Amino acid sequence: MRYNKIRKMDISNGPGVRVSIFFQGCHFHCEGCFNPDTWDFNCGKEFTDETIERVLELCSKDYIVGLSMLGGEPMHPTNIPGSTKLAKAFKERFPEKSLWSWTGFTYEGIKDNEIFEYLDVLVDGQFKKDLFDPRLHWKGSSNQRVIDIKETRKKGEIVLYKDEEY
Repeated sequence: MRYNKIRKMDISNGPGVRVSIFFQGCHFHCEGCFNPDTWDFNCGKEFTDETIERVLELCSKDYIVGLSMLGGEPMHPTNIPGSTKLAKAFKERFPEKSLWSWTGFTYEGIKDNEIFEYLDVLVDGQFKKDLFDPRLHWKGSSNQRVIDIKETRKKGEIVLYKDEEY
């Protein structure tokens, strides 16, 4: 498993100042993707336990409110073991900080994965160029959903995220 880059201070992928990790590899290849350099599973850097420790160290700063996992595709079968390991370590160390992830899969198709024990918010669905709207918050196209995972799991139905909560 590989990752593309880590942003130490990111203000565009979730609320507040966050650390973001971009996983390497995606099979969706959405037309108009903002990050096509993450598509190739063989590019980027090796994702190791040291990578997890580096991300956690960056997240330990007081001004960091959370971690965002993007891609590429963090939920791809190749990447989900590593993204789950990172998510678990993050929530064990920082239970009060938020954990967000983006995926081209729909929540319904992947909801049985362990990672959902740790995620706070999931932006799901493939980016659709013909549905692109720059006014949308946290997503690129209107078919995508910003899902409050904790509330969704509690209620057993999709609950959309409300910006004022974080």
